[in-house]
Amino acid sequence: MFKHTAVNSEEELCKRIKANDKSAIKELYTAYIGFLSAVCYRYITDKDDAKDILQNSILKVITKINTFEYRGDGSLKAWMTKILVNEIFDFIKHKEKSNIFSCDTDIPDMEDEYTPQTEDIPPALIQEILRQMPLGYRTVFNMYVFEQKSHKQIAKVLGIKESSSASQYLRAKRLLAKRIKEYKEKRKEENK
Repeated sequence: MFKHTAVNSEEELCKRIKANDKSAIKELYTAYIGFLSAVCYRYITDKDDAKDILQNSILKVITKINTFEYRGDGSLKAWMTKILVNEIFDFIKHKEKSNIFSCDTDIPDMEDEYTPQTEDIPPALIQEILRQMPLGYRTVFNMYVFEQKSHKQIAKVLGIKESSSASQYLRAKRLLAKRIKEYKEKRKEENK
């Protein structure tokens, strides 16, 4: 994570990048690539595709830095994340649209309002469960939960119906609940 100091604040870093300071570009990359990679891998499971998206996003950040307006601590990170997420959505729309809703994974019937209890589940396991979900489930779930987009917004971004977004989210939630239940049952058996 980027360490904020009087000399190396986001604002100062932006000024240096705008002045074409090559070391500032390297600092920017080093400071944010881990975070941006984590966001990207939430959506994109193929490493080569993720690397391409990350590279395109970083290039956009560098080439558009003059349009960035510093608005306080964290605004640079938020701006970079928005650029990355837009690149991800463009990739999904153009390269994966035909596959995004083609999977009909068998999901058990559960209460629609069921929310999986994740507090005692390792975060790495939850991330892995999400990465293994079909693309449509994973994309809608991430957009709804992490990007805090409404189903109307998701539908507009992905070019689908609002009801399809809601359906994909519900299926993702059910699949997550099923996998968490399986994990808990397995742990219970191992502890006997």
